[in-house]
Amino acid sequence: MNDKPALFWEKHENGVRCLLCPNYCVITTKNSGICRKRVNIADVLYTLNYAETIAFNLDPLEKKPLYHFYPEEKVLSLGANSCNLSCHFCQNHSESQMDSKKERILPKELLNICLSKNINHVSFTYTEPFTWYEYVLESAELLTKNNISVILVTNGYVNLEPLKVIVPYISAMNIDLKAFSDSFYQNICGGKLKPVLDAIEYVFEKVHLEITLLLIESLNDDVDELRQYFAFLKSLNPNLPLHISRYFPRYKMKISETSEQLLQKVAKKAQEHLNYVYIGNVGATEYQNTYCPKCKTLLINRQHFNTKIVGLNDRRCVNCGKSIPITQ
Repeated sequence: MNDKPALFWEKHENGVRCLLCPNYCVITTKNSGICRKRVNIADVLYTLNYAETIAFNLDPLEKKPLYHFYPEEKVLSLGANSCNLSCHFCQNHSESQMDSKKERILPKELLNICLSKNINHVSFTYTEPFTWYEYVLESAELLTKNNISVILVTNGYVNLEPLKVIVPYISAMNIDLKAFSDSFYQNICGGKLKPVLDAIEYVFEKVHLEITLLLIESLNDDVDELRQYFAFLKSLNPNLPLHISRYFPRYKMKISETSEQLLQKVAKKAQEHLNYVYIGNVGATEYQNTYCPKCKTLLINRQHFNTKIVGLNDRRCVNCGKSIPITQ
């Protein structure tokens, strides 16, 4: 087994209790927690997925999605074979919910690849990076020391103590806030809403943050709940970019794909609260572009994942001079 001592756990009368995420799994000998990769071996918690990745690709940063973090640049993306939620609609269920083929890449090897290829950004993505915690932490420390930015694309379902340890090494995050309903989290995802809100509140001033909502008709499109969702983000910062992503039937969920009409309707409601609202998982649309919230000048043009800065000068709108929250 590719086992390595895990962080954040304690002894329990029935074995060990994992303290990494809000599941607080109590794990008996030779068994694993919900994420399938943290296992009790002789009443010591080990992680089984250290340095094992299910994918290794060079992507546009917009694909994460990150629209306000080094637009036009690329990111090296890799992911774990694990997740601590069990969303019925999981878009990557073959990687997150079951075993799949893996490749071993140690932190030093990852760094050497970046240095040899002049790669400036690394993203832990595709599944849940927090269930890959030990590897992500070691890699992030090493990459950051070498001026390579580290990105987490995450469900945000992590306890605050491990989050506080890793955040100093993270430059950007996209957190998937799946709904503003605890019943949705419990019944559809196998989790709870509050820990995700707590994580967002903790990181929003510490890293570059963008939020994704996978919109599913009749499940998380309630008008009142969405109003609370958008108001919550506005209370943190109305400049937080929000990506409203189109759902397609996957895994256990057979509901029809989200209509573009509903996506646009919800995006318009979000724009009443937030300055930067995007629509994803659709064809080319004006909702992929970045516009100045003051004068509506086109700042960044996006055609699928082809990105071009057209209206920014030193992170200001070329027309009215408004400062735009873009990390470059």
